[in-house]
Amino acid sequence: MGKASKDKRDIYYRKAKEEGWRARSAFKLLQIDEEFDIFRGVKRAVDLCAAPGSWSQVLSRKLYVPAKSSPESRDGDLPLIVAIDLQPMAPIDGVIQVQGDITNARTAEVVIKHFDGCKADLVVCDGAPDVTGLHDMDEFVQSQLILAALTIVTHVLRVGGKFVAKIFRGKDTSLLYSQLKLFFPNVTFAKPKSSRNSSIEAFAVCENYSPPEGFNQKDLYHLLEKVGTPCGSDNLDCSSGWLEGANKVYIPFLACGDLNGYDSDRSYPLPSSVNGSSYQSLDPVQPPIAPPYKTAIELKKASSHVINCFTPVMISGSRISPGSHLQSTTSS
Repeated sequence: MGKASKDKRDIYYRKAKEEGWRARSAFKLLQIDEEFDIFRGVKRAVDLCAAPGSWSQVLSRKLYVPAKSSPESRDGDLPLIVAIDLQPMAPIDGVIQVQGDITNARTAEVVIKHFDGCKADLVVCDGAPDVTGLHDMDEFVQSQLILAALTIVTHVLRVGGKFVAKIFRGKDTSLLYSQLKLFFPNVTFAKPKSSRNSSIEAFAVCENYSPPEGFNQKDLYHLLEKVGTPCGSDNLDCSSGWLEGANKVYIPFLACGDLNGYDSDRSYPLPSSVNGSSYQSLDPVQPPIAPPYKTAIELKKASSHVINCFTPVMISGSRISPGSHLQSTTSS
C-alpha cells in the first residue's frame, strides 16, 4: 500500500504533511481549542508524552511564534513551552525539551526550574500505550497513564489552570471522570472531528484546576482510590460499579471542530494537480529520530544478515557454501 493510497484514505494525514505538522494529531488539539479556547492567556505550557512533537508544534505556532513576531515583544515576555518525553525528538522553535519520566517528581522540578519558579497555565497530554485491541485492557492502561500524568500536573499546574488529556472511552469512563472532578470543577469529554468515529479515543478537557483543601501531592493515589471505594472497603478493587443506578454519573460529551469539515473516516480523491504540476505524495514532515522500535529493527536486520551468510544456496545442481568457490555437483 503506497503513500498515495494513505493520502486518499486519510485526509488529515495528507493535510498534516501539506501544512507542516509532524502528525495528524495536531488537528485534534486545534479543534479542541476552537471549542474551548484553551490557549487564551497562556504564558507557560507543558506537553507530556510529546514525541514526535505535533502538539508541541501547535503550542509553538499558537503561543510562541505570534508573540515572537510581535513588534512589542521582549525576550523576557515570550511564552515558555516545555515538552517532556522518554524519547528524544527533533527541535521545535520556542520549545524546551526535557527527556524524562512524567511520573517522576524530579521531572516536575525541572519543569518549574525552566519556568523560573512559576507554574504552568496549561498542561496537555496526547500520550497513549501501544494498543492491544482488547478495549477493556486498553481503556484501563490509558486511564492509568492519565492518573500518572496527574502526578506531574498536581506539581506544575497553577490553580485555575487547564489540563487536556487523551482518554479511551469504556465501561469505567465514569470512574475516571469522577477522579478528574476531584481536581477540576469543569470536566468535559470531547471528540474532535479529526478523531475517527471508529476509534474509542476522546479527550478530557479539564478546566479551573482546584485541588482539595489541604491537598498533599503524596496523598494523590490514596485520594483517587477513595473515589472507587467510597465506603472505604479495603478488599474492593477501585471500580465504577457504584457509579450506576442512583449514583449514576452523567458525563458531558461534546463533538468539536467544524462538523461540516473533513470526515476522518471517509476517503477523499487526490487532487489531479497542485500548482500546475501533477500531484505527488509528500514524505512525513519529521520521522521519529529515535523510535523505541529502532533497536528491534536493527537486531532483525543483523540476524537476517547472519542467516543469509551461513545458508547454503543451490543453483542448477551446484552448491554454494559461504567462503567457497562454485563447485559443480555434476560430472563434466
